[in-house]
Amino acid sequence: MLRICATLALGAAGAATASMLGLPAAALIGSCLAVAAAAGAGLPVALPARLRDIAFVIIGVSLGAGIEADLLAQSRDWSISLAMLAASLVATVAVGAAMLRRVFGFDADTAVLSSSPGTMSYAVAVALEGRGDVTVVTALQLVRLFMMVTTVPLLVFALGLIEAIAPVHQTMQPYTFAGLVLAGYAIGAVGGRLGLPAACLLAGMIVSGAAHVAGLAEGAAPGWAIAVGFLLTGSALGTRLRLIRKGHTVRLLRAGIAVVLSATLLSFAFAAATAALTGLPLGEVWIAFAPGGVEAMAAIGLALGYDPAFVALHHFARILILLVLVPAMLGVLNRSGRT
Repeated sequence: MLRICATLALGAAGAATASMLGLPAAALIGSCLAVAAAAGAGLPVALPARLRDIAFVIIGVSLGAGIEADLLAQSRDWSISLAMLAASLVATVAVGAAMLRRVFGFDADTAVLSSSPGTMSYAVAVALEGRGDVTVVTALQLVRLFMMVTTVPLLVFALGLIEAIAPVHQTMQPYTFAGLVLAGYAIGAVGGRLGLPAACLLAGMIVSGAAHVAGLAEGAAPGWAIAVGFLLTGSALGTRLRLIRKGHTVRLLRAGIAVVLSATLLSFAFAAATAALTGLPLGEVWIAFAPGGVEAMAAIGLALGYDPAFVALHHFARILILLVLVPAMLGVLNRSGRT
């Protein structure tokens, strides 16, 4: 218990420091780096799987809160762009995984999870449950996050925008949020026993999305709860990142940059083809296809005068597609033999 409390205290201190420095996803990155540094220094750190699963449920509920009936209804009007998005994701994961396996020598599971553009929570959750190397997956996904967060502000600055205008979301009632978390945890526990990857995260997302579509829940997850979920997840990751050897840092950085660049170029190529087919603005389509976070891309799209519903729908669709695509590719690679 003392080790758990000390780990959470370290994670909270790291999250607070990262927040003061203005880092993106401060609770996640700050807690992860702080706990990893403590572990690397030889301090005893630990976090039970139950707390980790609760964090995954909270994150899943947060993701599912963006799925609403009116958003789904508009998907019929953008069927071509959604189909092109799916094709771009297949190409992105396939190219990224092949490059990580053949050029950098990572195993099949690690390569697929590291190449998944925009589902860091899910990829890390699967890795934490024993698929692939969780330290490599986390490191490469963090490189992607840092690069996207630093690239987007540069794009805004180049277009003469001082700051992006983030959309305002209603926050769901505390009792509604608590009910979704409890339901997601119960279903996720059953799914975990049945061998479903990242069961708690998936259960939270499905329960929350279904409740919002049915009108039983309204609004986003509370900000404090999301911060707690990221704090717990980051602390859990930090206990694993101590396994990264110093000699592997440069290799992981090179691999991460290569994956991000390939994903960015492929997303732009498919966005250009989609714009040519549909007549939609190229910038709007690329922002919707870019391998970044939902909130950041929606804010940038709004600031540029693009349709925020179009951008948000495609990023939520990207998450749903990857939740099907990644396990499918893992299965195909496992059947064909790992390298």
